[in-house]
Amino acid sequence: MDCMSISMFRRLEQQAINQQYREIYSHELAHKNAAGSLAGSIVIEKDSNGIPVGGHVSIKMPRLNPNNPDETINHANRVIKAALAPSDPSEQDYKVAFQAKQMKTKAEQLKVKKGLDYYA
Repeated sequence: MDCMSISMFRRLEQQAINQQYREIYSHELAHKNAAGSLAGSIVIEKDSNGIPVGGHVSIKMPRLNPNNPDETINHANRVIKAALAPSDPSEQDYKVAFQAKQMKTKAEQLKVKKGLDYYA
């Protein structure tokens, strides 16, 4: 390979790496924007060669608030929206959405139970 070919190869390789970084960052940014104040920082994970291979944004999961189930439901809805915000949700994104949905269901059941107790 001559110097011109090596230079062109390196440029194309760097363009591919940059594109991969942009795609990962865009995915994580969709989570962060949808989660708002519930989201942490965007982290881009790289392999041993410094090539981006994945990313994540921590999102505060809802906890069941027995005194305010509506708060839990609203929190869970934001987490579900944030987890599914990218156009290409990952398996982990679906797991997070499912966990939030389970918490939302518990809060809804608690709300119904409290309503029944109120009218009893």
